[in-house]
This record gives sequence, structure tokens and C-alpha cells, in this order.
Amino acid sequence: MLSSRDKTKRRAQRVRSRLRKLANGKPRLSVSRSSKNISVQLIDDAQGRTLASASTLEADFRKSGKTGADSGAAAEIGKLIAERAKKAGVSEVVFDRGGFLFHGRIKALADAAREGGLEF
Repeated sequence: MLSSRDKTKRRAQRVRSRLRKLANGKPRLSVSRSSKNISVQLIDDAQGRTLASASTLEADFRKSGKTGADSGAAAEIGKLIAERAKKAGVSEVVFDRGGFLFHGRIKALADAAREGGLEF
């Protein structure tokens, strides 16, 4: 029987394999979440490098006194990654939810990134 961690990894691989077919050279917006924090990376899989990233663990975010455990924090990170993606010259991405359900903090991050100008 698979553990919950193994099930999450399996779901993430399933999502990622579908994204490879749809990407057409677009960077991947990969989300990672824990019970206390949320982070996101903009990854160019063709070159194997990270173009931009944002996290609730960054010093600027921590100084505000907020935690990454709520939808408000996820929305701020979504806006931040949209700004950083524009600076990197990226406007279209594919969204990699990483095996997490598209609900709650993941949805708040995605909506904020869309409002910030990213298209996916």
C-alpha cells in the first residue's frame, strides 16, 4: 500500500507528464505548498533552469509578520511571481499544481498570478 507521500508524488508526475504535452516551449509555473508556507518557481524545462521564484520564506515577506498558511499570503505570492515573470520577459506559462488540488491556497495563488498578467 502506498503512503500519502507516494500518492502525492504519483499525482505530481501524472500532472507533469500532461503538462509536457501541452507546454509547447512555455515555462512551467510550479507550486509547492506545506502546512506553513507556499512557494512557486517559474521553470524553463528546455534549458533546465529557474527563471523566477517567490516564497513566503523570503525575508521581505517574513518582515511583514504574516505566515504562508492562508489564502491571503498565497495571493501575495501570486502577484509577486507575476511581477518577477514580467521582468524575466515571460507572459505565458503552464500551471503545474504539483499533485495538489486546485482549491484554496493553490487557487488563490493562480488567480492572483492571472490578475498580475500571467496567462495560463
